[in-house]
Amino acid sequence: MTLKHFEFLRNLRNLQFSGHLNRTDASGQQWLFYFVRGSLIHATGGKHPVKRWLRNLKRHCPNKANSQYTWSEDIAHLDPQALSFGWDYALLAQWVSRYEITPEQATDMIHANLSDLLFDLSYAGSTTDQIRQDSSLSPKLGTVRLERVTAQAHTRWQAWQEANLENFSPNRVPVLRQPDLLKQLGSAQFYQNLIVLLNGEHTLYDLAAQMQRSVLEVTVSLAPLIRSHIVELIEGADLPSPAPCPIPSPFLALPPSRKALIACVDDSFLVRHMMERLLTSAGYEFLGIDDPVRSIGILLARKPDLIFLDLVMPKTNGHEVCQQLRKSSCFRNTPIVILTGSDGFANRLRSNVVGASDFLSKPLDAEAVLNVIRKHLEQPTQPSTLAHSSVFHSSIVPNR
Repeated sequence: MTLKHFEFLRNLRNLQFSGHLNRTDASGQQWLFYFVRGSLIHATGGKHPVKRWLRNLKRHCPNKANSQYTWSEDIAHLDPQALSFGWDYALLAQWVSRYEITPEQATDMIHANLSDLLFDLSYAGSTTDQIRQDSSLSPKLGTVRLERVTAQAHTRWQAWQEANLENFSPNRVPVLRQPDLLKQLGSAQFYQNLIVLLNGEHTLYDLAAQMQRSVLEVTVSLAPLIRSHIVELIEGADLPSPAPCPIPSPFLALPPSRKALIACVDDSFLVRHMMERLLTSAGYEFLGIDDPVRSIGILLARKPDLIFLDLVMPKTNGHEVCQQLRKSSCFRNTPIVILTGSDGFANRLRSNVVGASDFLSKPLDAEAVLNVIRKHLEQPTQPSTLAHSSVFHSSIVPNR
């Protein structure tokens, strides 16, 4: 990553742009940058935005770090327009207006958040950008010192590269895989300390904050253990968001003629492949997700019109994912259809309890899949030949 990677921010500044830039990577993860008359006001999104916010809050606004259970209540009393820049910015503005934090603390929070976000953006790979103009945006806090923050992120990435850590994202969770080998490398106290720290719950960022050291120091110290496969870095989950997804402004609305987006969360490649062929041929857009742990973030980013959820998946199950989705206002009314090879009364009852809209048994029937979509999206009936053409058979996926 070089300073040229931040050229898009300078270009929007030079154009005196007002609105937001939405940067999306291949997995559907999004970063949002908000501008008013060329000044960068705030940025959010990316990996683990809630953990990032809490981590920086403990450093810059320690008096608010332990009040996270009241955040949702604070946000609920805000006017929807106050959420134009996201829930995190809205909270900072509210706390400043109540004299609970100083404007300088709010500015430090925004800068720290942006520095972490830009650093993490270097892991995104190829991205696409969408720009939406909105002259109605009105900032409540100061603007970002763009040159300072981009220089900080650049310096951090250079140090990360010099330490040969490019393959170690600080958003990943270190997990102890070979404790016996670890015992041979140090004292009993060293072993016990690592057992406590590497419990599968804390990212490298979390460990650094807990140990009051830089994430670079912590990662460098763990790198030999990671490279020798004694410790493994795995994906972790973010904390629950204290606010629903922001209500889109009118300029963000999709044209009425757009195709409905159908998501399928299933670890089976065969299921996703056949569903994609069926649904795209029937005139829908398709989003296939193979990792249930990452699915909520991707679904939040893409906001499909209907979601198919496999019941039995590694690490979690369709009921748990459905329950999490229903907690967000983004998916409160989205049709969610559970897919399972075990069509029992208990599964159907549990599906109803967690808020599933419907239930399909495997092996899936192509016509049944299309019918359930039409039922919930009120789509016009497609020609029945789609479900029985040479591309599809009556049963599109095997029972599992």
